[in-house]
Amino acid sequence: MVKHIVAKEIILPNEVVKNAYLTIDQGKFVGVSTDKPSKGEVIDYSEAIVAPGLVDTHIHGYKGFDVMDNDLEGLKIMSEGLLSCGVTSWLPTTLTASTEALDAVCQTIGTHYQEMTGAKIRGVFLEGPFFTEKYKGAQNPKYMGDPSIEKLNKWNQLSDNLVNKIAIAPERKGVSSFIRFASENGIKTALAHSDASFEEAEAAVEAGANIFIHTYNGMSGLHHRNPGMVGAALALDNVYAEVICDGYHVHPAAAKVVKKARGAEEMVLVTDCMRAGGQGEGHSTLGEFDVVVKDGQARLADSGNLAGSILELKDSVKNVVKWGIATPEEAIRMASLAPAKSVEIDHLCGQIAPGLEADFIVLNDELELLATYLDGEKRYQAN
Repeated sequence: MVKHIVAKEIILPNEVVKNAYLTIDQGKFVGVSTDKPSKGEVIDYSEAIVAPGLVDTHIHGYKGFDVMDNDLEGLKIMSEGLLSCGVTSWLPTTLTASTEALDAVCQTIGTHYQEMTGAKIRGVFLEGPFFTEKYKGAQNPKYMGDPSIEKLNKWNQLSDNLVNKIAIAPERKGVSSFIRFASENGIKTALAHSDASFEEAEAAVEAGANIFIHTYNGMSGLHHRNPGMVGAALALDNVYAEVICDGYHVHPAAAKVVKKARGAEEMVLVTDCMRAGGQGEGHSTLGEFDVVVKDGQARLADSGNLAGSILELKDSVKNVVKWGIATPEEAIRMASLAPAKSVEIDHLCGQIAPGLEADFIVLNDELELLATYLDGEKRYQAN
């Protein structure tokens, strides 16, 4: 049956249409019109904003589960739980771990990803293990090493060719040939957990890398005579810069610098959320490390270092608007279209466009989430 969603604003890739109708047929977007439809069901959100479902391309866990648990039921619970965050598409994100553990996780996701009933798995993000120790963050250095084409190829095969993003440190050996192999296989190379110089990061980008992971965090900082990884994330052309906008990982002014350098088209909002997301305060774990969650922050119990976040993507959208960094439309695109484009899944998700699956969210004027729809059906309703 044809449905028409009437909304005060409908956020499209290049414009915002006011007081319009979004038409959905057989679970897919058809088009937007300001003319009142003559037939079909009309769903009234005339006081609300309709926007594309959010896309989280960097998320380790939620609701007490972690991707590295290699637990199918846990993945399903995460998938369902993410609907309450406004997320309709996501990349399960691994940690630096043993080759055998990563083999198993890739195989489980590749075999079962179509069984998810909530937010849709659109790929796999391998965060590591090809990092360097100085900026290890909450990653385990005992598993770090130089990039291996053989390992990446195996992980991709085990995942049913679902790996579409892998993060490496650009100062490692064999980076250029590794990036070229990844690109030839439809895998985007991201740069992270690295003490690389600007020149090393630039060489990786010239080889084909296109994303900087959680900009500022876990990377060599910006100095006016040694711009480092941060300088590369801000200065190089045609790259995406992820930012964790929870107010703890990055100062609002530093996030504003990224927005000014990259624009809403190339600044990507991510959560880097770990299993404690959606669980409240207390003790948790990230990989093999103990974590304490307190005052909205997840920190390693031994060192006090930040250990991912408990951020929900809908809240990063609100934060960048509240901080005066972005308009509501820009903020939504930074959490939907920009992440989708960064890993070339924007033909599947991240925008309201004819022919795409009708995955969208409904927000009020304060950008509070009211409802989440998958394939044109309401799957989450806020209390």
